[in-house]
Amino acid sequence: MQFKLFCLIFVALFYCVEANAQNMQNGKKIYEARCLACHQADGGGVPNMNAPLDAASNVVGKDIARLVRIIRYGYNERIALDGFYYSNAMTANPDLKDNEIADLLTYIRNSWSNKASAVTITQVQAAKKKQ
Repeated sequence: MQFKLFCLIFVALFYCVEANAQNMQNGKKIYEARCLACHQADGGGVPNMNAPLDAASNVVGKDIARLVRIIRYGYNERIALDGFYYSNAMTANPDLKDNEIADLLTYIRNSWSNKASAVTITQVQAAKKKQ
């Protein structure tokens, strides 16, 4: 009985790890296609223009809804982030599906020096309802 329970837990963990790896791969592809030109391969952004994603408090913070809105609807205001200002407008991505936004944010929040929770489709859907 304990062996069966152990096996069941092991299989469940395996699928969770495998799913997370797939989400990261999908997110990386989206990042490379849509975000890399402005936010750079290292997530460092461009000084005074495009905010960095690596080690940025807003990126690894708890306000997932704000991140979803920025990706989906873009951002066209000067922003202060961690003591610096950035003024380049961010393009909206209204064509990204909820799962793609979740994968992209999971990738960004767990790349470079970032270590934050994954973003779920449910969180993306909830954020869109707040808009």
